[in-house]
Amino acid sequence: MTPTITAFESSPDRAQGLARDMRVRWALEEAGQPYEVRLVSFKAMKEPAHRALHPFGQIPTYEEGELALFESGAIVLHIAQRHAGLLPHDANARARAVMWMFAALNTVEPPILELQTAKFAEGDKPWSAERLPLIKDRIRARLDDLAVRLGDADWLDGAFSAGDLMMVHTLQRLKPSGLLDDYPNLAAYVARAEARPAYRRAFAAQLAVFTGAHPAG
Repeated sequence: MTPTITAFESSPDRAQGLARDMRVRWALEEAGQPYEVRLVSFKAMKEPAHRALHPFGQIPTYEEGELALFESGAIVLHIAQRHAGLLPHDANARARAVMWMFAALNTVEPPILELQTAKFAEGDKPWSAERLPLIKDRIRARLDDLAVRLGDADWLDGAFSAGDLMMVHTLQRLKPSGLLDDYPNLAAYVARAEARPAYRRAFAAQLAVFTGAHPAG
């Protein structure tokens, strides 16, 4: 059965590929799986029909038969476990790939999201100018450690995996800040992932929503 995912009817990132449905699109493309997309307005996201799928009124969601999921990390993990292409065959390597998925979501992403909140939701507060440098320092601490661990490798642990997918999508949020420019190996890591055909297909599908073209799944 072809799964259906939800995505923003009008993307707040203006087609930069940062909305979280991008993670799910990319995972499905890496796995070679077709999918359908149901676009949801901001108003509809908060209505009972959508909240039945996502209790917090967000996107993405994933529906396949009787299965309904929310949270991009959980959806990507489900796809990776069901289809080849995102998790290694070796049991230990699979466990490490899942570990990197959690590292992206729980360790690297929180201060990056905090930076976005500080800029766009709290930028007019009197204490914002003092808070921003502290947040950037927390981000740099994470990037320092990640850059050392990646070193000159192409991917985090052998071949490309769902761990890399989640980590790269998290790091992409730093591009407007310029913080990633101080870490050439991490910038190259992101660029390598963005050059993958599956990523390009997923990005084109999300871009089509913004430009008004018919989105492909």
